[in-house]
Amino acid sequence: MSAGCVFGGVLLGLWLQGFLPAAHLTDDSKDSIKRCAGMIATVSALVLGLLVASAKNTFDTTQAQITQRSAKIMFLDRVLADYGPETKATRERLRRTVADSIDMIWHTRRSAAEGMSDYERMNGMGVTQMTLLKLTPVTDAQRQLFATAQQLISELRESRWLLIAQGQNAVPVSLLVILLFWLTMLHTSFGLFAPRNATVITFMFISALSVSAAIFIVFDMTRPFEGMVNVSSGPMHKALEHLGR
Repeated sequence: MSAGCVFGGVLLGLWLQGFLPAAHLTDDSKDSIKRCAGMIATVSALVLGLLVASAKNTFDTTQAQITQRSAKIMFLDRVLADYGPETKATRERLRRTVADSIDMIWHTRRSAAEGMSDYERMNGMGVTQMTLLKLTPVTDAQRQLFATAQQLISELRESRWLLIAQGQNAVPVSLLVILLFWLTMLHTSFGLFAPRNATVITFMFISALSVSAAIFIVFDMTRPFEGMVNVSSGPMHKALEHLGR
């Protein structure tokens, strides 16, 4: 859609060439329009760069949280193993919870949006915590391990809701509409003075695709669990491999 809109500006500029009076296409007029186009290009590049940087930061933050979450899961399993055989049920529940969350978020047979909705409704880590609360520590070592395990589970439950909340972040539509308008007007100025031949039109089309790809990247990276560019499930799969050992 954005590519069609921007390239439509090019076609509009080419079309206007045949209707503008000669006095409007003098060298002075061209210089004035080019200065305005340069200002629009500068502002557009600045805003687009900020949006891409913000989207990349959101993506990197989410990936870091997934990595940290997987590390805490592996540490929790080790703490439970050190506690003793009494935590077998809790460790099994933890493994099922991790496996279910991976299946919900990264499963290829359903959309990521549906997966995140299911992930929001699940309460596997809460059930894991309730299973742990059924234990009664006897020794000082068990009491210390029990407290550590409870803290880790609480942090995991909190980080889950943080991931869900971050998934609601979105780029302001009004800002993207304004940016798209600027880019369309900029390409209209390109088409206004461009010769009408296939080579020029082809490269104008490539330019429209390029700026539209940048807008697509902004949209895609602000939804780290959806789209073509999404966070890796590798850390969670690695955690799953180590659970129960």
